[in-house]
Amino acid sequence: MTQLKRRAVLAMPAIVGLGAALPARAATWPSDPIRLICPFAAGGPTDVAARAVAEGLSSALPQRVVVENRTGSGVVVGSEAVARAPKDGHTFLYSTVAHSVLRPLFPNLSFDPVRDFQPVALVGIIPMLLQVNKNVPAQSLRELIEMFRSAPGRYTYGSSGAGGAVHLATALFLHQAGNLQVNHIPYRGSAPAMPDLLNGNLTMFLNVASDGVNSVREGQTRGLAISSAKRLPQLPDIPTFAEAGLPGYEAYTWHMIFAPAGTPPEIVTAMNDAANKVMRQEKLRQRFSELTVEPRADSTPESAADWLRSEMAKWEPLVRAAGVTAG
Repeated sequence: MTQLKRRAVLAMPAIVGLGAALPARAATWPSDPIRLICPFAAGGPTDVAARAVAEGLSSALPQRVVVENRTGSGVVVGSEAVARAPKDGHTFLYSTVAHSVLRPLFPNLSFDPVRDFQPVALVGIIPMLLQVNKNVPAQSLRELIEMFRSAPGRYTYGSSGAGGAVHLATALFLHQAGNLQVNHIPYRGSAPAMPDLLNGNLTMFLNVASDGVNSVREGQTRGLAISSAKRLPQLPDIPTFAEAGLPGYEAYTWHMIFAPAGTPPEIVTAMNDAANKVMRQEKLRQRFSELTVEPRADSTPESAADWLRSEMAKWEPLVRAAGVTAG
């Protein structure tokens, strides 16, 4: 910490619950290993990215940052653990767009996704890839839509959990394509869903792009559309949804670090500084490229909070209009 920041910390008034101990505690942060709670299954795309970020943070901070997977009820279990954690800067949440739809999906939450969290840093944005198992006769997005339309309720799609990014992106697609009726099968993360797509137990999986690149390249699944405005460099032959016949459809997930609300602001700032430093590391940027994540190294706690508010304003009405449920 610079001399200027130390003087600023010492000049801060005591925060309720920390009292006079705040300056000393903040100046020595982190005094113990940091838990980065990921509310998604180990081995899935969010977990893999979280571990890459944790590795970078461990090199940028005096203490190790350890990823802890806490799954259940979409992202509720892991998020609640962070909301209830001590506000000492040793527990953070690594979550996604799923955080922005907790209120409409889980109206009886024991915590509030805004009031009980402090956004720290937006670290990356990720497009989605629509895949079908290789036995599906549809060779294009238009043909897939017609297939679903001709047999309501006959086919299936997988997700990484109710209310997660995959679930939201798929629900939006089905809604915009004409309120198509396709059965939702939620999993505890994306990794457990992939085998069922490969063996034909799932019809479709609109997953984060990184998880599908290799299976499409190897012919194990068929890629029909990418959810971003531009084609994915790793799969240049796969059209965007707009090119494939569904103009106006775009969907991304994003990764953000949160702290429990009430975490001392100078600790939030220090964690934000560390996250931005990590996102500028060439090793991390190469790893994120492999994961099809666009890294962000310019986030502030304020801009991250603004991003969250804008995403909630976008997704909450769509969740209600599309009839997305947590079940």
